Amino acid sequence: MKVNVHAVNFTVDKKLVDFVQDRMDRLEKYYDRVVSSDVFLKVEKTSDKENKIVEMKINVPGDDFLVKKQCKTFEEATDQAAESIERLLVKRKEKLRTHI
Repeated sequence: MKVNVHAVNFTVDKKLVDFVQDRMDRLEKYYDRVVSSDVFLKVEKTSDKENKIVEMKINVPGDDFLVKKQCKTFEEATDQAAESIERLLVKRKEKLRTHI
């Protein structure tokens, strides 16, 4: 799957990009018709510790899924967002199966 990682207002290191790519590649076992995905990594300038934001946009034929999670680390936010996307993709696949 083609994953575009966008870092907003900071430079992202290779380790984090690889982590995001690996996590997104796991989504293909739930739904294999994913066209592309965009992952936006943002740091919010607040005194709050949970200032890391991950937005995932998944493009599938006929739909786009957008999930936004905010946590203490990018890895934690990426995991939570990917789990939400997994549930959405499984639900979409089940919906398609009932129509066939």
